[in-house]
Amino acid sequence: MNTKKSQRRVSSKSSADAHIAAFRKAVWGYYKKHARRELPWRKTHDPYKILVSEVMLQQTQVPRVVEKYGEFLVAFPTIFVLSQASLSDVLKVWSGLGYNRRAKYLYDAARVIVNEYRGDVEAATKAKKLPGVGPYTKSAVRVFAFDESHTLIETNVRAAYIHYFYSSVLQNTAITDKELMPIIEKAAESQDPREWHWALMDYGSYIKKTHKNPARRSSSHARQSKFEGSLRQVRGAILRALHEGAPLKELPYEQARLKAALASLQKDGLLAKQGKGWRIA
Repeated sequence: MNTKKSQRRVSSKSSADAHIAAFRKAVWGYYKKHARRELPWRKTHDPYKILVSEVMLQQTQVPRVVEKYGEFLVAFPTIFVLSQASLSDVLKVWSGLGYNRRAKYLYDAARVIVNEYRGDVEAATKAKKLPGVGPYTKSAVRVFAFDESHTLIETNVRAAYIHYFYSSVLQNTAITDKELMPIIEKAAESQDPREWHWALMDYGSYIKKTHKNPARRSSSHARQSKFEGSLRQVRGAILRALHEGAPLKELPYEQARLKAALASLQKDGLLAKQGKGWRIA
């Protein structure tokens, strides 16, 4: 046996373990002082309420979600109420949060969970397919509702790990989730899943604000397009006009833009033709 090689492996392992331990200390240290415990979805284990928060938080900043989250749960307090509502009512409450197709995904998922799983969100999140609910969202519900051990990777988590473990790597190097995964899994060992992921997200959010968002170095990073002048803006305006009964022809957009937005809303199942006009699907 090569004693020197063996010693190098032990030394390397010790160094890696020490780095992981220091990272945990930094994460927990920040969380102890700055934990966002006031966030409403952190005060519940209700899987439905956590599912609502996770869908809302996709591509949307926390402050915008907080107010809408409460409003949504007043209108649809249980998954049964949501499943029995009309899509029009759901979109009306969702209005202002953006990315309206997420509201339809949540609505469709609620109907499946009620019709096929008798409202059992836990059983539904174990299923292979759930409309508009991807692997991350299902795992997040499992972690935050049931404190199960799952690995969650989102932009704040990426920022935390890339900043701490890849600061010396060339800045133009794209870092993949596959590279991060062994470190993420090792760091999560023996940690409370629910609290650990909250701590990671809070720490990562802080890192993004103070270090020019290291998550931009992730191969999974995608810049969000500007809202002003975007097709998303036109889509939102169309939905608001229909809710308010206002003529679409009065909207301040070119016909080509309106036509493109209407077509995309129809494709997403949010609108349907009604005679010569349109209605919420």
